[in-house]
Amino acid sequence: MVASSLYAQKASTLVQSKVEIFTGAELHYRDLFYGKIYEVLVNFTPGVKWNMGRQWMLAGQAIIPVYNDYGSRYKKVRLNMAVLSKEWDWNRKQFLKMSGGLFGMERYGLDVKWMYPVNHWLALDAQVGLTGFCSMAAGWECSKMTRVSGWAGVRVYLEKVNTEMRLKGGRFIYEDYGMYAEAMRHFKHCTVGVYAQYSDQWKENGGFKVVMMIPPYKRKTRKVQVRPASNFRLTYNIQGQGYAVKTYNTDPEENEREGWFDRERLDWGANTMHPDFVIKKKGGRE
Repeated sequence: MVASSLYAQKASTLVQSKVEIFTGAELHYRDLFYGKIYEVLVNFTPGVKWNMGRQWMLAGQAIIPVYNDYGSRYKKVRLNMAVLSKEWDWNRKQFLKMSGGLFGMERYGLDVKWMYPVNHWLALDAQVGLTGFCSMAAGWECSKMTRVSGWAGVRVYLEKVNTEMRLKGGRFIYEDYGMYAEAMRHFKHCTVGVYAQYSDQWKENGGFKVVMMIPPYKRKTRKVQVRPASNFRLTYNIQGQGYAVKTYNTDPEENEREGWFDRERLDWGANTMHPDFVIKKKGGRE
């Protein structure tokens, strides 16, 4: 089985609207060796973000099925994410983000993300969470919040060629231990990368990914802004492994290009490039 997924993803933090209402789509497909050649799942993913000030954010997202070959578990309209988060930074040298609520991958609980840019080309990062299973796909299903997952990693950024390399290892959400390595090239409005991974339960795997930012790239600041999701994230998985080396998202539009933290505060990696989204001011200036 070869699996892939395409997600609508995150808007730039340069857009400082109080409330952002957005919608995107998910496309999942499986290349099978029996029966149908492909099985396809298509969802709409409307969401909302409330920027409460002082780096506090409340975000939510729902899933609305449009086309489904994946079975009865995927046919219901349901809440996918509801998260309260807060960011801190200390002299823009160390960055911390804490989140609580319903995350992606049908997990709920508490999560902490950390990043320390050592210099212009080297950064350290880590994530740790205490979560339980929570799903609304087939009624209300929930387990106790007892599972600990976490990883630590290193990033290298080659500014002259806008190329980033990442390596991380740890214990992931399905209780496997593994390593994950990826290399990605950042272009204007697009990031393309390849990855390889190893899991003690599911062994070797790899694939490629694409993060494509979606126009309009010029936006006006409004108290309530209605917009499309700002990019699509395509991940291709050679072995079709749905459980190996997996982490959850704590932002309904999270992606590798923009990262976890406010780009105006974190001047590292792809954030040093010209922003994908700019605020259109009066008189047509930016």
